[in-house]
Amino acid sequence: MPSPTDVLPAEVDSGAHALVLVAEDEPEIADILAAYLARSGLRTVHAADGRMALELHLALKPDLVLLDVQMPHVDGWKVLSELRHRGHTPVIMLTALDQDIDKLMGLRLGADDYVAKPFNPAEVVARVQAVLRRSTTYNRHPGILRVGAFQIDMETHEVTLLVDRKQHVLSLTLTELKLLEHMARAPKRVFSRAELLVTCLPEGDTLERTVDSHISKLRKKLEDFGLKGVPSSVRGAGYRLGSTT
Repeated sequence: MPSPTDVLPAEVDSGAHALVLVAEDEPEIADILAAYLARSGLRTVHAADGRMALELHLALKPDLVLLDVQMPHVDGWKVLSELRHRGHTPVIMLTALDQDIDKLMGLRLGADDYVAKPFNPAEVVARVQAVLRRSTTYNRHPGILRVGAFQIDMETHEVTLLVDRKQHVLSLTLTELKLLEHMARAPKRVFSRAELLVTCLPEGDTLERTVDSHISKLRKKLEDFGLKGVPSSVRGAGYRLGSTT
């Protein structure tokens, strides 16, 4: 089974091929699904139990989760509930249970689709591709920016932060929001004080040290929720958001 380091974050971010987390405790079924998904150009990572599924989801941020209900340690319903607390990763439930009540429970908890065992692997791939098409459209909504631990809604000015599997709503000033949003669009890039001054601060602010003040206040608010050193300072260059996971 691949570990988080076997699937490089750079590959996930490239958008070349979607990454599917297969959370299934039966190795034979997981192998079949992985083979069929690979034929369609999709990458996979396998979790053999619910606890591992949550860990891999947090580490790799897959584009979709195929989630079995009956798994060791943490069952599929609890995994799905936790994934919905974290965000909007598409989830297709896989289960031997073929009762309407189970389908309704899955949909009520936020599953995007539901496939009962035994299933045709080719059909599962088709369902995966259909859900990915819908979710890609959703994730490209111009008002929502998701990066690392952050979800930024530019229409409502609401910023949520996921730390230690808990989601928090940040209370930011408009300038702090602009700074965070600007750096979040390219989290690895270093932004100069001059650029941040021009693009994020109100007209009339002409001193680059004013940027330092706003960054310091933003950093303090993030530290209050356990996210330390963000944004990071790059001596002689400026600031960058960096990794927040």
